[in-house]
Amino acid sequence: MARDYYGILGVSRGASDDEIKRAYRKLARQFHPDVNPDPEAQEKFKDINAAYEVLSDDRKRQIVDLGGDPLAPGGGGAGGPGGPGGAGPFVGFQDIMDAFFGGATGAGRGPRPRTRPGADAILRLELDLQETAFGVEAPITVDTAVLCTTCSGAGTAAGTHLATCEACGGRGEVQSVQRTFLGQVVSARPCTVCQGYGTTIPHPCPTCAGDGRVRTRRSLTVKIPAGVEDGMRIRLAQQGEVGPGGGTAGDLYVEIHERPHDVFSRKGDDLHCRVTVPMTAAALGTRLTIKTLDSEEPVDVKAGTQPGSTLRLRARGVPHLRGTGRGDLYVHLDVRTPTKLDADQERMLRDFAKTRGEEVAELTKQGGFFSRMRDAFNGHG
Repeated sequence: MARDYYGILGVSRGASDDEIKRAYRKLARQFHPDVNPDPEAQEKFKDINAAYEVLSDDRKRQIVDLGGDPLAPGGGGAGGPGGPGGAGPFVGFQDIMDAFFGGATGAGRGPRPRTRPGADAILRLELDLQETAFGVEAPITVDTAVLCTTCSGAGTAAGTHLATCEACGGRGEVQSVQRTFLGQVVSARPCTVCQGYGTTIPHPCPTCAGDGRVRTRRSLTVKIPAGVEDGMRIRLAQQGEVGPGGGTAGDLYVEIHERPHDVFSRKGDDLHCRVTVPMTAAALGTRLTIKTLDSEEPVDVKAGTQPGSTLRLRARGVPHLRGTGRGDLYVHLDVRTPTKLDADQERMLRDFAKTRGEEVAELTKQGGFFSRMRDAFNGHG
């Protein structure tokens, strides 16, 4: 049964080339072995690459749209039962499509290049609020494939060169004659000796084993602009994986993760904090000194301030990532009521309540508030 390549990438059958490429890059960043070492993720990454290989190739995509699987094993190659002049059995959909898309005429696609573009890479970077707010030049360490300096990407040992594949004569594919319900057709398949490259490496580079690249750990410095937010990604062009054969490197994406702050919480470019003031200060008014991210600001608490009130300090938040200016700082006030009073303090508060005409029930063992409540329920005056 043919694999659902569209489903693997999560795109519709009518998806454009750009939509397919974006879906591939998104999934590749999520399941790349450098980011997700889980063995299941590595298998998923292989499926993602296979799906992209098929759907980014117009010919292979046509085969999928007609119900076939261009990567499925299909029938005899040169020298087998279905070789030239042979009369092998009916071999399936792949061979039929080869007859219609170039294989029947003997005109194949030619050898595929050894040099291919590299994949993108992603790196998580944790920063403090101070660093995301005002920017920073952060050192990072990235483990990616880089160009092999021994062979400069050629993949061959010093003093040696690529050799033309003797099996396919440099064409990168071999032809076979097969019998289908349409009659006898000629189809072309990638050469299994050279893997479709048309050339072989008799003497591989001892450093990279013929891949043209090696894995290494590099140190870079990334410039974080002021105002970045949690989850944003910064793109470093061509700092990702070098491609096979020394191909152009992909991009490196640095994903920002902002650590929680002890005092401030962030919402967009605005900052929020909570400050506790005594009940007397809220009643009489006071002046506080608020330490912001980069300064100390005096704040007046007006007399009669109620619990839950909010004070706004304009332009004391996070600088805007795009444009000028900054967000605001919101100071949320918690009014603290004393939990323990000595006799003198209690007497003064009761006297104060009387001057305001506010009755304060005394909680005593006899004749107090609870006694009056009990009498009320029992019907006593």
